Amino acid sequence: MRSVLFAYSDVGYVCLDVLLELGAEVAAVFTHDDDPGEEIWFRSVRRLAEQHRLPVFTPERLDGGDWIARLRAWQPDFIFSFYYRRLLPVAVLESARRGALNLHGSLLPHYRGRCPANWVLINGERETGVTLHYMVAKADAGDIVAQRRVAIADDDTAYSLHGKLTSAAAELMRETYPRLCDGSAARVRQDLSQGSYFGGRRPADGVIDWTRGARQIYDLVRAVTHPYPGAFTSWRGQQLFIWSSQVEGRDEPASVPVGTVVAIDDGLVMQAGRGRLRALRVQLAGEPEADGGEWARRHGVEEGTQFT
Repeated sequence: MRSVLFAYSDVGYVCLDVLLELGAEVAAVFTHDDDPGEEIWFRSVRRLAEQHRLPVFTPERLDGGDWIARLRAWQPDFIFSFYYRRLLPVAVLESARRGALNLHGSLLPHYRGRCPANWVLINGERETGVTLHYMVAKADAGDIVAQRRVAIADDDTAYSLHGKLTSAAAELMRETYPRLCDGSAARVRQDLSQGSYFGGRRPADGVIDWTRGARQIYDLVRAVTHPYPGAFTSWRGQQLFIWSSQVEGRDEPASVPVGTVVAIDDGLVMQAGRGRLRALRVQLAGEPEADGGEWARRHGVEEGTQFT
């Protein structure tokens, strides 16, 4: 069976690695040039492909030039998309003789769309997973082939959850690829009315709303902490990033204005809409990261100071 891969990030890396381990014929690999403005924390699909002497391409667009003609000339049985960051044109999907499949980082039909690992943490979910499904014109809407469930721990961050999802993706592909080849793989239609869709996120979406509960703010912090842009509040007109935190005390209504500092020790304890949040690691824009209490004492922050 001949495949063409569209792949990026750690999931793309391990899925390519598994297919090569299983003896798949990979005609070409499409990936992305790394963004110099992005923190690159994942392994390189390009490097792995080049190590195996596979043709590698990084086009900005696939619906121009002669890319469709080249895809058809390769006569792929399968096209696979593993965390490729662009929606593939229908003409690309149709060039695969036995189907085009995508590996998505959630349990479809839930959390269709962008950034599922971040969104499940923001929403306080206890379980997620990975789904291999056929691609159609609509994003993440095609028939499901296989899924792997992943438990979300209370202290998982987006980084640690990505590690779990990457391992699950490798296991799923190792088990499912032979079934795709021999025709025994399942194909189950999605009921999109029972699912959900979430869009992409921007750095500005990390702003902390202190009227929310402490648990909700904690979930935001762990969802966008390193290597993501981070959750932040405002102090004297500057952004103060909170890189790690914990929920403090009971889940009770605010007794002082939200965002108010109520204690300073090893962390910086602030009042939320319900409960209190202890900021353990913080960073004022332009300064090194520091313990919350250490940063507060260095800057003369006292109890009663209000963050917005």
